[in-house]
Amino acid sequence: MEPQVFHTPNAPRPNAFVPQAVIAGNFVFVSGTTGVDITAGKLAEGGYEAQIIQAYKNIKTILEDAGSSMDKVVKITMFMVAGSDPDFSISNRAYASFFPNVTPARSAPQVMPFPGGILVSIECIAVI
Repeated sequence: MEPQVFHTPNAPRPNAFVPQAVIAGNFVFVSGTTGVDITAGKLAEGGYEAQIIQAYKNIKTILEDAGSSMDKVVKITMFMVAGSDPDFSISNRAYASFFPNVTPARSAPQVMPFPGGILVSIECIAVI
């Protein structure tokens, strides 16, 4: 089976050159997803916590529209702006609330600031 680019109108798209996800075999590879609130058309207000919660909501939508779910996520990578969550308490709370039944593998490299006030970008791999 050939990899297929996937887009849903129900979640924000990073840009015209980056797909929301790619489906290959029984896997969904979700591109870096930020805390943009599609209804407001801008980053969720409220800093890092609001952005990470919205990013997970966006991932949930992409996965469900692609035929998967948060319970089927096997790997998460959170790219967070250095200093946004020094002790990971906000990240861990959000992570636990979106993954109450399954604990995917996770890494969280800290990065230099993203453009436009983005504080976190999350990508994941899930099974369909």
